[in-house]
Amino acid sequence: MSSSNSDHQQHKQDSTTHFGYKTVEKNDKASMVAGVFHSVAKQYDVMNDLMSFGVHRLWKRFTIDASGVRPGNKVLDLAGGTGDLTAKFSQLVGKEGKVILADINSSMLNVGRDKLRDRGLVQNIEYVQANAEALPFEENTFDVVTIAFGLRNVTDKDKALRSIYSVLKPGGRLLVLEFSKPEHELLNKAYDFYSFNILPKMGELVAKDGDSYQYLAESIRMHPDQETLKGMMENAGFEQAGYKNLTGGIVALHKGYKF
Repeated sequence: MSSSNSDHQQHKQDSTTHFGYKTVEKNDKASMVAGVFHSVAKQYDVMNDLMSFGVHRLWKRFTIDASGVRPGNKVLDLAGGTGDLTAKFSQLVGKEGKVILADINSSMLNVGRDKLRDRGLVQNIEYVQANAEALPFEENTFDVVTIAFGLRNVTDKDKALRSIYSVLKPGGRLLVLEFSKPEHELLNKAYDFYSFNILPKMGELVAKDGDSYQYLAESIRMHPDQETLKGMMENAGFEQAGYKNLTGGIVALHKGYKF
């Protein structure tokens, strides 16, 4: 292969990324992901309950328990969507604390804001439309940053992890709750069947959008496995990085500290 040819190949790799199983231009991915979440925002909570048989609530509760959030803390719920974690954090940080619900997607943010306001949660919550790769906050701002089921949709995950690291206070911690790689082959096979045969049909029936749920299934498979993500967190500067597998590794909770 001539050098100009290999340069061209390299440039193509640098400028492309994955959207599910498709290869797309990096510049296009954010708007494509946005399209998915604009489409599913209204039915997002219903679908989460259906898809996970309600287990997503247990995963989120486990994350909140592991967060160590205390009264007076400042918390960033990144890719916070419809606000499940924010609602609980708002109660934990109290009047002296603050929770920022941030999402790149305005539809998800609006659904989250309406839901939390309907529950009377207004006093210590702010809403910010933000891209995880370039967070619009001062360095050393937050005691805790969480990102639940959002990291796999980010185009440049390494950049996002560095951005999160910079906005954490020294002594602060990051928690990443994300679909991961099942520990057992049998579970992996069953999970594959469910994801690719049942999930898109569910999305078609409930959210009138099978394609978006096909993308979500594919995006889970393209996400780094547990050990890879742990290494990425360490590369971004996080210390004592580790993870706990939940539901046989279908989901993993990663944790890392900034010292």
